Amino acid sequence: MLNRRQLIGLCLAFVITLPAVTSRLYASDEIEYFAWLRSIAFDHDVDFRNEYQYFYDTGVAHTPGFHETFLERTNEIGRPVNYATPGPGLLWAPFYLAGHLIAMVTGAPRDGFSHPYIAAIAFGSACYAFLATLISAAIARRVFGRGLAASLAIAIGSPLVFYAYVAPGFGHACSAFAVSVFVWVWLRVRERWTTSGGLALGVCAGFMGVVREQDVFLAIGPALDFLLYWTRGGHARVAGHRRSPLAVGLAGTVGFLIGLAPLLLAYRALNGGFFPTETAARKMSWSAPHFWGVLFSADYGLFAWTPLAIVAIAGLAIVAIAGRNAVVRSETADRDARRIAIVALIMIVAQAYSSGSVESWTVAGSFGQRRFLAITPLLVLGLAALFTYVRSGWPRRIALAIVALAIWWNLGLMAQFGLHRMDRQRLTLMENARVTFIDLPLEAPGLVWRYLTDRESLYKLPRQ
Repeated sequence: MLNRRQLIGLCLAFVITLPAVTSRLYASDEIEYFAWLRSIAFDHDVDFRNEYQYFYDTGVAHTPGFHETFLERTNEIGRPVNYATPGPGLLWAPFYLAGHLIAMVTGAPRDGFSHPYIAAIAFGSACYAFLATLISAAIARRVFGRGLAASLAIAIGSPLVFYAYVAPGFGHACSAFAVSVFVWVWLRVRERWTTSGGLALGVCAGFMGVVREQDVFLAIGPALDFLLYWTRGGHARVAGHRRSPLAVGLAGTVGFLIGLAPLLLAYRALNGGFFPTETAARKMSWSAPHFWGVLFSADYGLFAWTPLAIVAIAGLAIVAIAGRNAVVRSETADRDARRIAIVALIMIVAQAYSSGSVESWTVAGSFGQRRFLAITPLLVLGLAALFTYVRSGWPRRIALAIVALAIWWNLGLMAQFGLHRMDRQRLTLMENARVTFIDLPLEAPGLVWRYLTDRESLYKLPRQ
């Protein structure tokens, strides 16, 4: 884990950045995530009509498309549809309660909609992004002996910082947190593969689905790791008793169902069955026709929006090919860095498969390939591997320069996106590069000051 000095320093730095968190909702996806929490907490049901009507009437989402989708369209049992999952709302609940207490003290409306409530979930997302960064650093350090620099680089050089500070009403920071916990538990459990460990890992896998359904595909990697452990004779004896792979697998399955139960119960209450609404199911094509596009498209792909992901995946590939001798090992009970890297690559492929199966794979109108935020700990693992592999000389300087450019690219796109100075439906690489590397360095100080002191003026900027 991180030492005490590092942890205190990071916590202080995070607290200092909290004024940069945007405490508002503005997109339909954010409203859907929030509606779960507000409706259950105040109305004690999953009928979101009054939540949707509130945001429509107040002008937050006063568009014909929002009205048609959420106030006119209904699901199988006649309720307004909701395509989001309840998991982020569950994770936001403690912060939401704090917002309620603040509303009571300050005299703000105690209706679940007023500023203390919205601000509470916004700060909650920022906290979960911060925790995902810390856990990811601990994951990388456990395997490669280092990880803090890699974790901070991924946090700033990927859309995670955007969905933690600029658009925290989305559930993606919560997704990064849930997957980070899952990966951490997997690394601990795989040392011995006990039944209690299998149960814990299954619960974490199920809860990933509660936060974001398609993240359950990431469980494929640890499942394969478990099968390899037993088929290759990796079992051990504890107190003279041989562990049963069947018992561990059964415990994992039971844990998965326990962890997934909130989602199944939520679907049952909302849609009348244990599955998403049929209109959501029709958005999926399980042959993954967009697998390559979601990664390599110059307009919408992960690598175009987040080139740091290429660098991180290259680090995992180096370890997967060269094995444990490619990096300096840490003192840990788990010595199988090569298998961990291979499993991490499999998990990334699984995420690309699930994202490439969605008909709305371009996520046009959103910042970056946000569905890949779930693999944050895997990217941190890969970047830490690369930093460990290129330890000195020109290769290290080149690697650091590439990482710095990738981070600035992400920050530059954030600024362009927020200022409406780009096509928010797609990238235009040459134009985006010119603004990012030529125009924005000159404007950056003024934009940062304006964001901190007069943020509302930025929200009202016309598109250029």
